[in-house]
Amino acid sequence: MKMMMRGSSWRGSSMAHNHWTSISSHPPFSDLSDINNNKCLPGQSLSSSNKINSKPKTLPREHIDRYKRGDTHPVSALYQLSQVLQFQLDMKETVTTAGITGFYFAFCAVIDGVQYKTGMGITKKEARAKAAELALEELIASLENDGIPSDVSAGPPPLPVREKDSTIPEVHSGRAVIAAGCEVVALGTGSSNTKSSPAPTGRILHDSHAVVTARRSLMRFLYRNLLLFFSKNSALEEKSVFQQDQTTKLLSLKNHFTLHLYLSQLPKGAAQIPSQLRLNPLSISAWEVNNQIGLHAVVEGKVFSKFSSSYEQMGSHVVSMSATDKIMQWQVLGFQGALLSHFIEPVYVSSIFIGNGSCSDTRGMEMAVNQRVDGITSALPLYYCVYRPHISLVSSAVPPDAHPSQKSLSLNWSHGDLLVEVVNALDGKSTEDSPFKSSPALASRLCKAAMLSRFNLVAKEAQREELLTAVTYREAKMMAKPYQEAKSVLKSYLERKGYGQWVEKPPISDHFSM
Repeated sequence: MKMMMRGSSWRGSSMAHNHWTSISSHPPFSDLSDINNNKCLPGQSLSSSNKINSKPKTLPREHIDRYKRGDTHPVSALYQLSQVLQFQLDMKETVTTAGITGFYFAFCAVIDGVQYKTGMGITKKEARAKAAELALEELIASLENDGIPSDVSAGPPPLPVREKDSTIPEVHSGRAVIAAGCEVVALGTGSSNTKSSPAPTGRILHDSHAVVTARRSLMRFLYRNLLLFFSKNSALEEKSVFQQDQTTKLLSLKNHFTLHLYLSQLPKGAAQIPSQLRLNPLSISAWEVNNQIGLHAVVEGKVFSKFSSSYEQMGSHVVSMSATDKIMQWQVLGFQGALLSHFIEPVYVSSIFIGNGSCSDTRGMEMAVNQRVDGITSALPLYYCVYRPHISLVSSAVPPDAHPSQKSLSLNWSHGDLLVEVVNALDGKSTEDSPFKSSPALASRLCKAAMLSRFNLVAKEAQREELLTAVTYREAKMMAKPYQEAKSVLKSYLERKGYGQWVEKPPISDHFSM
């Protein structure tokens, strides 16, 4: 699995029976797959004009009032409205208008393919803010003039319409084209979890599935960039992927950075449901629906529906939630986790690419990651939302290989590492012959204890003395109040909707200190 950014990103693939994932980052790029199937580019409409439709039950007055009072930055306010009103938003760099000369940057908001007025400034940040202000001016005026009916069945009101020429690039069927500029920032492989019992040491990796190792590698990348930002060295700070909101003091990714996830195959769990299954079925039993689209648990590499009798018989085995369920969770809570949320806003993935030649569609992934949490955003605390990634099939990055003896091994790497680390997933520690070994005890650099060490280092550099009072790993996590609130809302929502109960690791595994 790899993570990539535009600016950077992340992704994954299959080696032997391991699947790999990587995360990469970069400035937003165009994914041109499936256009021949009447799909659009992100932020682009198939027609020459478009209406922005919203389906909230109430006017998003709280968000609007916070923006009008000056409590929310224009760009943040626009993104918050995009989540509440469920429209696609892109901040696009463009050219200056009205014959203005001189060194200016220019941006415009593109909402559901509709381009709004151009904002200009002497810095990119200033230009983006001005573009957001101009778009908000029109959106808020329309919302307050037209209102939003409480009876959504009457149909959503149109928001302002702007004419826009739409050009759809010609592509060859079945192939995805991705613009240059991506950089892999984290990757991981693996397909198993440990047989070791949870213990209060924080030095055992209990889950070494590709999506988990890639995500934890991404967290190492984020910690590294936090240290750059708080270095008090302007040259190093400039190299960081973070910028600071002067109102909230939280950091966020710089606007030209977005994260993208590549998976070598469909993740385990509900993403692999039959394509004919429906969330509101008429022809099959409710039990079958729950069994397929509900939450899934993984025990010793085997996947069980939370509603199956086989799962109930697993007893004291180490249990992890399926990779699909974890991706769904991270697209609500952010990939950064509880500790990093003390410093940064939630970090979401903009696109998910699946390089699986045997996969015919992504419908199961769409349902499992996006549709199961539709409607939860309004109940979440500030900054948290349902971030719907663009999901598509792409060519496999690595040809399938078959070495069953390597099934228990997991690799991890993040941008800045000189060497990869090889972990034996069955015991949750680095192997004796791993290129990178953190210590003679072979604790992985992805383990909880390593993360707590980085957290304490960043807290010290950021002069967050209150965070250094946490005695244990669990205490530091529980101090992240908004994150814990969002997590509680998500669990309750899933259970209320009938998808099952989220499995938590035994608390003992978090009760350790450095």
